[in-house]
Amino acid sequence: MSSSLLPLASTISAFPSPNTQSIAFKTRTNQTQGFRVSCNTAPDNTNINHNDNKLILPEPQKLVLPNVDRRNLLVGLGGLYTTTNLTPPSAFAAPIVTPDITSICKDASAGIKNIKDAIRTRKCCPPSLGKTIKDYVIPAETTLKKRWPAHKGTPKQIDDYIRAIQAMKDLPQDDPRSFLNQAKIHCAYCNGSYNQDGTDISLQIHNSWLFFPFHRWYVYFYERILGKLINVPDFALPFWKWDEPDGMPIPEIFLPKDVNGKVNPLYDEFRDANSVKDRIVDLDFGGKDKDRPAKQQIYCNLNTVYRDLVRNGGDTLSFFGGEYVAGVIPPDKTPSAGSVEAGSHTAVHRWVGDDKQPNDEDMGNFYSAGYDPIFYVHHANVDRMWKLWKDLRLPGHVEPTDRDWLDASYVFYDENQELVRVYNRDCVDINKLSYKYIENSKEVFPWRKSRPVKRDPSFQVQSTVNVPTVDQVSFPVSLDNILKVRVKRPRVNRTKEEKKKENEVLVINNVKFDCDKFVKFDVFVNDKLKNGVFTTPCDPEYAGSFTQIPHSDLAKVSMKSAARFGLNQLLDDTNTEGEEYATVTLVPKTGCDDLTIGQIFIKLVPRLQASD
Repeated sequence: MSSSLLPLASTISAFPSPNTQSIAFKTRTNQTQGFRVSCNTAPDNTNINHNDNKLILPEPQKLVLPNVDRRNLLVGLGGLYTTTNLTPPSAFAAPIVTPDITSICKDASAGIKNIKDAIRTRKCCPPSLGKTIKDYVIPAETTLKKRWPAHKGTPKQIDDYIRAIQAMKDLPQDDPRSFLNQAKIHCAYCNGSYNQDGTDISLQIHNSWLFFPFHRWYVYFYERILGKLINVPDFALPFWKWDEPDGMPIPEIFLPKDVNGKVNPLYDEFRDANSVKDRIVDLDFGGKDKDRPAKQQIYCNLNTVYRDLVRNGGDTLSFFGGEYVAGVIPPDKTPSAGSVEAGSHTAVHRWVGDDKQPNDEDMGNFYSAGYDPIFYVHHANVDRMWKLWKDLRLPGHVEPTDRDWLDASYVFYDENQELVRVYNRDCVDINKLSYKYIENSKEVFPWRKSRPVKRDPSFQVQSTVNVPTVDQVSFPVSLDNILKVRVKRPRVNRTKEEKKKENEVLVINNVKFDCDKFVKFDVFVNDKLKNGVFTTPCDPEYAGSFTQIPHSDLAKVSMKSAARFGLNQLLDDTNTEGEEYATVTLVPKTGCDDLTIGQIFIKLVPRLQASD
């Protein structure tokens, strides 16, 4: 199961025009598992005014617009472009700006299918203390917070953590630092409580390049509040180290209802009963998967982490998620989740959440996830994935450098109950935020040796030519059954040097689905095994999955998203680098009855080099 951690590259190509006269090739299956399917540091712009968003027009356009803020211009034109069904020019793009969270807020409704029986409140707005929003100034601190693996905590670390959570739960409900109000933050930002500043367009921090920085700030303030409440300056959160075999079970400190004769503040009754038993987390969990033997599950989990950080995280947007800027989203800018968000992150949410509850509360729905203390240690590890990805220093492993990402901002209450605005650019370097992660394993990163084993050619047959190509398929295509198509590649037989410069990416675009339910389909590429040999998510043909937790109100009935899968290593591992077409197979797992696919193509994406 070994393989060196090598960057293999990819890139850009035109998508074949669809032929509306043809029909997609689809097959049925009843099997649930085995089935046969033939922050690099931002540029040194720290002196740039965060509000310096003046519109700059190309030189040939002599129109003079002095002192026009491009965000305000966009807002002014938003209604025009919405009503006329036109796309705003890209020059009008602007960073996402969170409004005043205490005054512009409404009850959450998105992604909560069973509102009547919802277990948690939909009133997710924070209390107003009459404070004015100030730009956050990162404290100059000498005390470093050392986040620790939740399964390896010392008695003092565990005791401080339990005391801090209890202190947070004991705060009055009108205190924005209370556990209730901290839980509501995720609901408000993820389930439709806020609009983009100055518009009637919903704000959503998932399914895009905002995912990592928003959650980094969220957990940062949560940690600082806990430390302040128990007066421990170096207080640090635990993190659920599910990327290491010993850390894959739910940490023991979250399981008992009582500790030393008192209610355990880390306990949450709304967790899946099977998951709280002594079993291994499934980092590719789809909601209906059968248990694998522990040894195989560990192996598959390590495959998943490797896939999230290396195979599918080979360029900036594939890892962070698609661009998301203020204003109306153009038709050609479908948002997409990054590799970790769509992969291990979502799987853990679903694996912990209780599917017997009306809306899969708590962890299984974004509106309720923050009520489970395990949410924050899960996201501490998700944040660590960003650091690990960056530390690999592979080609393409750099943060976005676009001003629309760097200047995107959010509003939080800090540990002093001050209302502060924070920016993406200021959270890129965790050293400036004065925290780090303790790595205390004998083998620090076992997933680095978990590239899927290269396919034995003796198990393979020649590609099937009777599978239709994408230009023979009439899109959009329903995914109520297995879908298989051949997709033309931009180039074949690329060298290692070429792959370092460009990442070959499979794009599943304009995926339209019901935003009120959990959705998952698996993606396989060049699965051409002999009869009797079955492909599983632990094999090299598995590209990954498209997953969505209920959350958005971009449309009340449906929303669109996209998924990206790296092919550089996959093609080598399946002995198919020399083939002109890639055979792509989509396997519906759950929530796909009314899901449609709008486009499938492969492109080459330039890979930026990590700087020293």
